[in-house]
Amino acid sequence: MSAAAVAVSGRGQDSTAGVRGPSVWMDMDQKTLDDAYDQTVWAPNRPLLLARYASNSEVVRRRLGSPHRMAYGPTPIEQLDVFVSNRRNAPIHVFIHGGQWRGGFARDYAFLAENLVRAGAHVVIPDFVNVLETGGHLGPMADQVRQAIGWVYKNGRSFGGDPERLFLSGHSSGAHLAGVALVTDWRAQALPEDIVKGAMLCSAMYELKPVALSARSSYVKFTSDVEDALSSQRHLMRLHCPVVAAYGTGESPEFQRQSRDFAAAARAAGKSVDVLVAENYNHFEILETMANPIGLLGRAVLDQMKLG
Repeated sequence: MSAAAVAVSGRGQDSTAGVRGPSVWMDMDQKTLDDAYDQTVWAPNRPLLLARYASNSEVVRRRLGSPHRMAYGPTPIEQLDVFVSNRRNAPIHVFIHGGQWRGGFARDYAFLAENLVRAGAHVVIPDFVNVLETGGHLGPMADQVRQAIGWVYKNGRSFGGDPERLFLSGHSSGAHLAGVALVTDWRAQALPEDIVKGAMLCSAMYELKPVALSARSSYVKFTSDVEDALSSQRHLMRLHCPVVAAYGTGESPEFQRQSRDFAAAARAAGKSVDVLVAENYNHFEILETMANPIGLLGRAVLDQMKLG
């Protein structure tokens, strides 16, 4: 861990008035665990960065033009934005946005599209229901993300894409949902098990046990069945593509551990996983590097798709 991360870690793990409670997860008491899964503790500039996501997305829409808005399901939220490159039969990159499972919209992540579109890929950003609208259930969110990916595979040729070169990325809770999609039994949906050819997961959660013990349980209805079904690290036998797991040293030590443990478990299972560490980037800053062709994540996704 870098010196910067250690400094942040020390700030995040201070207990109130120097009193530490009983351990809840590993060596963390309840407050420390709650803080570990609360990005406002680690990224005080979060409001500024989210506002920048939105304003930069507006700039990108002016440059690329408004995306095609297409429905992948029957409800109003089940739509996706498609930014089309000028290359026919191009690879398709699907990005799943984050927002603590309870917020976020595709329109505020258009800033990620230009780098990939200019390099020759089509970019798809789906909207999906949030956990507050499902009564605390994560399953419908995961189902809609799977449905969006399946729709893109079946319909990609309609906007000039090559469904056999479909790539996936996600950030934060969106990376968690993307990870769940990666270990889906796609054959049960009459789709190839290797529907996704490569993935980049940024600041993801791969094991839900500690999350269920945190304050996020105040708005998510965790059960042992939910933890098992939606912890991608427990289903690595169904992982069929190379994965890049990325995190920033300005994130909580727990978020950093999640990525390292996932990578170690996946490698032990014989899977291809690379870890990217963004020095001195927090949870929200790291995603902006995906919008830059020479940024840490931008370079990684272009290399994965063999573009550049």
